Amino acid sequence: MIRNSLLTGLFLSLAVPLAAQQAADAVAPEAGTDGSFTAVSEAAAAALAAKEAGTPVAAQNWMVAAANPHAVEAGARVLRDGGTAADAMVAVQAVLGLVEPQSSGLGGGAFLVWHDGETGEITTLDGRETAPLAATPRLFQTDDGEPMGFFDGVVGGRSVGVPGTPALMQAAHDKWGRSDWAGLFDEAIRLAEGGFSVSPRLAELVAGDAERLSRFPDTAAYFLPGGMPLAEGDRLVNTAYAEVLRRIATDGADVFYTSDIALDLVRRVQGAEGNPGVMEPIDMAIYRVKERPAVCVPYREHEVCGMGPPSSGALTVGQILGMLDGFDLPGPADAEAWRLIGDASRLAFADRGRYMADSDFVPVPVEGLVDTDYLASRAELLQGDDALPEVSAGEPEFDHALNWADDQSLEFPSTSHISIVDSYGNALSMTTTIENGFGSRLMVHGFLLNNELTDFSFRSHEGGVPVANRVEPGKRPRSSMSPTIVRRDGAPVLVVGSPGGSRIIGYVTQAIIGVLDWGLDVQQAVSIGHAVNRFGTFDLEIGTPLETLGPDLEALGYEVNLRDLNSGLHAIAITEDGLLGGADPRREGIALGD
Repeated sequence: MIRNSLLTGLFLSLAVPLAAQQAADAVAPEAGTDGSFTAVSEAAAAALAAKEAGTPVAAQNWMVAAANPHAVEAGARVLRDGGTAADAMVAVQAVLGLVEPQSSGLGGGAFLVWHDGETGEITTLDGRETAPLAATPRLFQTDDGEPMGFFDGVVGGRSVGVPGTPALMQAAHDKWGRSDWAGLFDEAIRLAEGGFSVSPRLAELVAGDAERLSRFPDTAAYFLPGGMPLAEGDRLVNTAYAEVLRRIATDGADVFYTSDIALDLVRRVQGAEGNPGVMEPIDMAIYRVKERPAVCVPYREHEVCGMGPPSSGALTVGQILGMLDGFDLPGPADAEAWRLIGDASRLAFADRGRYMADSDFVPVPVEGLVDTDYLASRAELLQGDDALPEVSAGEPEFDHALNWADDQSLEFPSTSHISIVDSYGNALSMTTTIENGFGSRLMVHGFLLNNELTDFSFRSHEGGVPVANRVEPGKRPRSSMSPTIVRRDGAPVLVVGSPGGSRIIGYVTQAIIGVLDWGLDVQQAVSIGHAVNRFGTFDLEIGTPLETLGPDLEALGYEVNLRDLNSGLHAIAITEDGLLGGADPRREGIALGD
């Protein structure tokens, strides 16, 4: 009765965003792999063995967890030599852009969350890509004003935003680095010039996207030499990438934005055959990383902190946890736990679709969305014993009038996450991306360019009402990336994040619940099967014990879909006894520490 009365008048169909996301799901490009990888050292081999055995990696002084053993080894060397988490991140990201180019790199963007071991402060840095100044709200619409097909917008220059990753690497090092900047690129340069062995995952993804990769000659020559996709074990050399890294190492990240590198990037975007973009050199020159207020939400006597707008990650994760804080959650084998988690997620996603966007361009009710009284009122909707028939956006406290239409944007699971704790007590959580697998498929100077602008809504308005996440010049597209640091009494206890498109929010939330509610260790928390509900359908990870919950969830009123759910969670738990690291078995990553 309580729930039914509170639902009266609130129902607003989410059919449009649901249909849009279903279209994305149908062509999700980063398929799951078995996570196998040839180790690059004895330590990496031991870390891989621990992951396969389902046990966390233990350390006392420092730890790094990321998506590729080469990248993790590079970060470990920096930490071993006395570098900070910010120094190690630079080395890790430089290598990831080489060995995992489909997911992140110099041509993309990232969000970073930092806990300072000396001051205890939480800082977040926004290295998200920006729309060119010539972009308009109709950038992804046909001549008659209708949204164009998704991949019609993705492949080519139209989708490319001004990259933020190089500037973010520099900004983090300037604020928190101790190591020599130039030396942080040594391992990536060595691998790029000397070559590295193509991993099983990269080979599989190249083969699966060969048609799109063949569209542009430079990209085809690199990924499809002789017209054939790269094969597992092939030796891949990238001297162009090494030269860009060498110039950044010598002259700093500014060289990326103001030299011939920037001009060549712009020419590539403008000259993309069949789908040119509107970027100009001025767009590159004016790019800046922004320091944003962190979003922190209480949960189970902890503080869950992450990135605010233009990311929807911390707000949506925080809303889900805030609604659940008054409920006991049975273990992961219990359908009742997933009913609560799933419907809290649906309610949070309704708010996400209505209110969340780049707060430099649209007012976002950040405080209202995570206000404890507001979340308590939303949590009352969870008091029933079956699935909510429908959900709609709520009415958080706001300091002025607003009228937004629900968003229509797609996010693909082609991203990467880095978690690092250093010997100085600093903790770093960074999610980094070029959006769709292989981004825009445009390549320049040995790196791929993002398609981040397709994270904007293709529809600029609905029924005469503007969409908050519409394209605007200089705006940053909304993201679901959720780099997170969980603290207790001001000290970090968990560093976590994941790729996965809009399912990132569910993956990260579940990992936090796994540790705080279900008592899982950090490797168990990133390994257990996934159940994600954003718009009404429960996605259950195929091949996991959660498959058996399908009939119970259907009996509660949910539609159930069994499918691959390809997270890439990398997490570090900080305990009284030391550090414990976990790496997602669905990908090639490891955790290393000392």
